[in-house]
Amino acid sequence: MSVIANLAIFPMDKGVELAGHVARVLDVIRKSGLAYQLGPMGTCIEGEYDPVMDVVRRCFLELQSDCERVYMTVSIDYRAGDQPRMAGKVDSVEHLLEKIEP
Repeated sequence: MSVIANLAIFPMDKGVELAGHVARVLDVIRKSGLAYQLGPMGTCIEGEYDPVMDVVRRCFLELQSDCERVYMTVSIDYRAGDQPRMAGKVDSVEHLLEKIEP
């Protein structure tokens, strides 16, 4: 079962500069070995359901360790099969965009 999870997570009690906290979360994701893609408003993680959800849990625990309030949203796209889909989804839209006249 292949899922792509879009995770947005950050502390709400640490001021306006949150890049350091986001980097901590991204380190958890990176060390998981799962495919991921950092975006400006969240990170997509791709893999089997259970390992992806375990990484989401570990990301939460990373911030919970020193934050009083954590905001997190997770949206999940499931599709039967196990082929990598993150890059393909983006490539497909970009290919179609090239065909549209400006």
